Amino acid sequence: MPVRNVRPGPRVLTAALCATLALIGYVKLSHEQPEPKAPPGARAAAAKNAGPEASSASSVPPASAGDPASPGTVPASVPPGVGPVTRTRIPDGTSQVFVVTGRTQDSNVATASLYERDGAGKWNRTAGPWPAHNALRGWTDDHRAGDLRTPTGVFRLGDAGGRLPDPGAKLPYDQDEEFVSPGVGFLGEPLEGSFDYVVAIDYNRVPGTTPLNKERPLGLERGGGVWVHVDHGGPTQACVSLTADVMREFLRALDPAREPVIVMGPAAEIGR
Repeated sequence: MPVRNVRPGPRVLTAALCATLALIGYVKLSHEQPEPKAPPGARAAAAKNAGPEASSASSVPPASAGDPASPGTVPASVPPGVGPVTRTRIPDGTSQVFVVTGRTQDSNVATASLYERDGAGKWNRTAGPWPAHNALRGWTDDHRAGDLRTPTGVFRLGDAGGRLPDPGAKLPYDQDEEFVSPGVGFLGEPLEGSFDYVVAIDYNRVPGTTPLNKERPLGLERGGGVWVHVDHGGPTQACVSLTADVMREFLRALDPAREPVIVMGPAAEIGR
């Protein structure tokens, strides 16, 4: 029986998340479709058929962000690399921003950093920069299922889970055997362990539910199951990936009281 650590806030267990890609190198990649099983009375079991990096599009409008070369306090009301247009898409109550920046529209490697805003309104880098991977074909501001691109924008981060026990996350965390990723990736690398830890990106999904929830408010054609998960050494289908050690640190750092969001995309786009 799966172990569950459900934190405050309504969470409806719906469907499995990670989608399977048996062509192009991903042999049944299930990272955007996993969904933990709810404890008795916690959630109604639902069909688990979602797919990994094809999550739902319940975003906080697209954004722009970049990762600064040097750490330190930054004046103004935006994290380094985030342009004024992107800033308008970050909720006023947000004081924690995870910035994932790609060099170009078509790059599948990125840099990720976590920023927090202090009482004076200044943004400080509190973790990173970390190396990351994104989708095989890069980024897009019009994500579609199977396009092998990561959606560009600003999206909330509110739900987590994984195959392994909660490492100390403040976000609601669902431990479930359904967080599996068999097969190999685009470079022939094994995908095992990719979903040991995941954080759901609120793109085309229902916030407040397990990452395994398969509901897609914008429709299946818009993809879903876009997560931040453990890196397997190569590009993803649509998700962002970090090393296992970094994922544990990331999970412990995210604070729902700070209304965290992810700002992700190519530097030129999020810097506008």
